[in-house]
Amino acid sequence: MPSRIELCKVQDVEAGEVRKTEAAGLTLAVYNLDGEFYVTDDACTHGPGSLSEGFIEGDLIECNFHQGVFNIRTGEVVRPPCMVPVKTYKTVVEDGRVWIEVG
Repeated sequence: MPSRIELCKVQDVEAGEVRKTEAAGLTLAVYNLDGEFYVTDDACTHGPGSLSEGFIEGDLIECNFHQGVFNIRTGEVVRPPCMVPVKTYKTVVEDGRVWIEVG
């Protein structure tokens, strides 16, 4: 059975925004896409870029380091130089808080 890790309050991440958070030894990016929340690893898979410092357009995040682009919902690479998808997490919103399920 998966366990849950609490990341932040819903109001901590405005619509169309991304926020870096650390919990349970993980460094994550929490996205609010028009009221739907998604979570990926914060580290770009190509280099030292932080996705939470990137640019959101629709459901895409562009890394500010080498301009690689990932799909926020799936983690898939949309534009090189990134080649490896970014890890995504099952996200749950409950009681005004954002959680991920792991395990």
